[in-house]
Amino acid sequence: MKRLLILLTLPILACGGLAESVSPTITPLASRPPTMAAATQTESQSTPATENPIINAGAFPDANSYEWKLIASGLERPVDIQSANDGSGRLFIIEKYGVIRIYENGQILDSPFLDITDRVDESGNEMGLLGLAFDPAYGENGFFYVNYTGDGGNTRISRFQASGNFSESNSEKVLLVIDQPYPNHNGGGLDFGPDGYLYAGMGDGGLAGDPHKNGQDTTVLLGKILRIDVSSSDTYSIPSDNPFGNEIWAYGLRNPWRISFDKVTGDLWIGDVGQGDWEEVDYLPVGSPSGANFGWSIMEGNHGYDDEPQPGLLLPVAEYSHADTYGGCSVTGGYVYRGTMPEWNGIYLYGDYCTGYIWGLFFSNGGWQNQLLFETGGTITTFGQDESGELYFASDTGNIYQFIKK
Repeated sequence: MKRLLILLTLPILACGGLAESVSPTITPLASRPPTMAAATQTESQSTPATENPIINAGAFPDANSYEWKLIASGLERPVDIQSANDGSGRLFIIEKYGVIRIYENGQILDSPFLDITDRVDESGNEMGLLGLAFDPAYGENGFFYVNYTGDGGNTRISRFQASGNFSESNSEKVLLVIDQPYPNHNGGGLDFGPDGYLYAGMGDGGLAGDPHKNGQDTTVLLGKILRIDVSSSDTYSIPSDNPFGNEIWAYGLRNPWRISFDKVTGDLWIGDVGQGDWEEVDYLPVGSPSGANFGWSIMEGNHGYDDEPQPGLLLPVAEYSHADTYGGCSVTGGYVYRGTMPEWNGIYLYGDYCTGYIWGLFFSNGGWQNQLLFETGGTITTFGQDESGELYFASDTGNIYQFIKK
């Protein structure tokens, strides 16, 4: 039986939530001006970029011809949508309190894929079962990985093994435990990179302003993108080219809420939740060296926070202000579209939790093109991508939507 929840706060940023009306489809914004691209990076390193392959001649499609269609409802605070990429067509949806459910053939299956409510600590609004990634060889070994807060609110990255539509909760192999000083800014996203390694997005540990300065401290695992080799059946190892002799691959992040690799190019995209003024999208093209510093808490977006811009920082490719008319309060990172609508091919779609806005972003003609496209009216907790490259998003009120042509 489902538990009754009263939603008082955001899943990823502590501020007042918005109510959402349930409707079968979501319409685009009528006509909105293009929003910001990243500011010119004169004192800090510009993010390298290349033209995205097979993209619509550098233009956004007319959003009025597309919609986000409601395909499922009744979930409890869904925070992640993943595909096993095993040819089954299934979607796996995380409910924050500790359950993974399967969406198959147009419905949510009654029996959960995984239930670890007995070990997930969701006592804080940003705590819980937060991330899921399937092993590249999942079809052969049945391995998948989750990121959750457990005893004491500390982060656990664990491996489980599944067969069919079910996985035994006692198959857990805890790979990594990370101490969390506070109950917020846990990050939680997991994804496998084109190199076959498992990447994890970790928040700075919480409170406001990164009081322990974890973002810039390369001896702690908070405020980082971690990279580990899980090819061993018993444990994990640290890739030899990780820059600091530990699990850290990149640093300077506040609370990366959703990381993803482009299915075609292998480029990495990060939505990093801001402090009080600026939300940002970060980007690294495939083949970038390890050790990238995204600037927090020296910078918030393109703007000084603890200090002024410094050489060597990788500033965001897009940002938006909490004060903007078409801004928001908490970015939700998305995916590069690689589905059956070629006019959207190569466009990164991302959103904001508070406003429900969805933007598109891509690199063309020597610069980043960024435009506000849809007003969903929802509370966007996560995007998802199926094995065909089609996109979805989840709302905090329990709905799942699919991006389609009208």
